Amino acid sequence: MKDFDLVRLKDELGERGILMIFSGPFSHSIIEELGKAVRNHLENASLSRTAMMDVFAVYVEQAQNVRNYLERWQDAPEGERFAHSGIVVIARDRERYVISSGNLMAQADAAPLVARLEQLRALDKAALKALHKERLRQPLSDAGGAGLGLIEMARKAAIPLQYALTTVDEYVFFTLRVVL
Repeated sequence: MKDFDLVRLKDELGERGILMIFSGPFSHSIIEELGKAVRNHLENASLSRTAMMDVFAVYVEQAQNVRNYLERWQDAPEGERFAHSGIVVIARDRERYVISSGNLMAQADAAPLVARLEQLRALDKAALKALHKERLRQPLSDAGGAGLGLIEMARKAAIPLQYALTTVDEYVFFTLRVVL
């Protein structure tokens, strides 16, 4: 193993404004425990209640999205690789908080997700609100939701949702970035 300098890593994370990072298998309990740490940090950061709740809500939504997607792969031959691909990061960039997440995904799943994200990126705040209301009236999907998570994040975001797809072998690594 290469020399591992935690002091250097900590300094680099600080320089990048990273407040919290988790990489590895996601579970309900990990999301909950990290959520407690996020909440404690936000309560001590002198944020307005609304800003604090927005950061916390986006963290939870992104972490759950990663967990839910990766859970679908747990019984697949590549399940272990997928399980260890999840990451969530909360950073501070001047006056903004940036919540990012990422995970490995099947290439076939990328196109529908990109289409949804592009649809949301094209909408202004009023149109996002209308879409949110429309989705609330729709029945729950088989996955248990009405597809509100991305809409909620887009509504809270200061700028349109940002995403990236990076090819990794026969898969893609999906990254989502929400600036609040």
